[in-house]
Amino acid sequence: MKMRLPIAVLVLFVLLAGSCSTEPIENINIPSSENAVLVEQALLDIVNDHRNSLGYSSLLFSEVAYEYANSHTDYMISNGSLSHDNFSSRASKISSAVNAEYVAENVAKDYPDATTALEKWLDSPNHRKTIEGEFTHTAVSVKKDSSGKFYFTQLFYR
Repeated sequence: MKMRLPIAVLVLFVLLAGSCSTEPIENINIPSSENAVLVEQALLDIVNDHRNSLGYSSLLFSEVAYEYANSHTDYMISNGSLSHDNFSSRASKISSAVNAEYVAENVAKDYPDATTALEKWLDSPNHRKTIEGEFTHTAVSVKKDSSGKFYFTQLFYR
């Protein structure tokens, strides 16, 4: 089991770096908001709505994942760029804290609202695979940088 986790984390990390397709989703009317917490909640809700529409179970909110998602969002903002830097470390810490089998991550920036972030993730086969994957828990961190642009980190695990 100890060897399977690093391999699974590496495989998920590689899968997250894929190209995009052009498969649109139904436009969900969620206005953009000045309040990043509202965008976080909206994104959690529409991810679960999407999963439910396909017959998948809703993801449960995880405080542990939220802590690491927040930390990574702060990191991306401080560097001014989108990244999966230190994902293996985040995944290992989450796995240790909650005995997770697999951990995955989606990140985004510069999208004005939750709907656009979800649409763009679903346009990417690898991000879609994560959203629609066999995960049980999730958390989303959304924060604005000094110029008012949103950064997003969503962590998943089972």
